[in-house]
Amino acid sequence: MANPILRDLPASIETARLLMRPPRSGDGAALHEAIVESLPELRRFLASLPWVAEEQTRESAEVFCRNAESNFLARRDLPFLLLGRESGRLVGACGLHRTNWEVPKTEVGYWVRASESGKGFVTEAVNGLVAFALGVIGAERIEIITDAENLASRRVAERCGFTLEGILRRERRAPQGSLRDTCIYARLADR
Repeated sequence: MANPILRDLPASIETARLLMRPPRSGDGAALHEAIVESLPELRRFLASLPWVAEEQTRESAEVFCRNAESNFLARRDLPFLLLGRESGRLVGACGLHRTNWEVPKTEVGYWVRASESGKGFVTEAVNGLVAFALGVIGAERIEIITDAENLASRRVAERCGFTLEGILRRERRAPQGSLRDTCIYARLADR
């Protein structure tokens, strides 16, 4: 396979209600606002989202956005902010992570702003990312890896056509010390 950095990828993905685009310089303030609003929900599953245990500042959010922009351009990670198409408001984030370009396979990650939860934005975003992964990068396998107790995340995987392949019992330790079970969902290209 050709070097992934040579792949031309669209600058954004549009769904019915979302504009999904990589973070860029200047997005830190909006991202910080959404994260701070959502910290109690995000911190429920620290084994899956260890970055939310750290202090969240405008500066750290801006640093994330600038690094994310660089990583997207280098094809090391493909993060997207979820913006309401009509409002322009940041409603969450998602991305294709740990991509193995040789297979090719990738993992979908996502979170939604607390005040936008339950509105179907994550399901819409994941379906958009799946279409992007299958159609644009030619993924053969797409995974969603989630804490077994994160029922909302598991429902997203199931609504988006992913199959539960297994549960890894006591597979990782959360920052507070408890051992966590991990669910592995996958969706394969129809070939």
